Amino acid sequence: MERHVCADCGWVHYDNPKIVVGSVVTFEDKFLLCKRAIHPRKGFWTLPAGYLEQNETTADGAMREAFEEAKAEIHIRDLLAVYSVTHISQVQIMYRSVLKAPEFSAGPESLDVKLFDWADIPWNDLAFPTVYWALHQYQEIKDKESFTPFSNAHGDMLKKSLEIIRR
Repeated sequence: MERHVCADCGWVHYDNPKIVVGSVVTFEDKFLLCKRAIHPRKGFWTLPAGYLEQNETTADGAMREAFEEAKAEIHIRDLLAVYSVTHISQVQIMYRSVLKAPEFSAGPESLDVKLFDWADIPWNDLAFPTVYWALHQYQEIKDKESFTPFSNAHGDMLKKSLEIIRR
């Protein structure tokens, strides 16, 4: 990978990836999803997530995004996953979180916000592969107190997530 370095003074122009923070938010075995009101993938369902702001911890950013997109107050339990999404230069940090109360509504970046039972999640209308990964990885550890955080999906999970998103 080529770095942008000034030939005269040696100054390096760092063009770093964006950091996205978000959560798999649950309440009584239901999953909080937001229908996107913005591009890309407007009209598709996603987890509450967005770009980390300057001088913000990743956990604080995930809580802020849940409130901005779903007017939801959440409690962060622990780190669920870190995804490297190199084709769009993103690092996505996802937490396992719980809704403090069943009170939520669409923020300006959401058309709708709903709690879904696992069987009712609109799998064919998910916005991004990482949403699929995070939901399935959450299911693997939902009853565990401790676990090793996940990374990018591989094998069948990766294949299935890409098939769904390409529809």
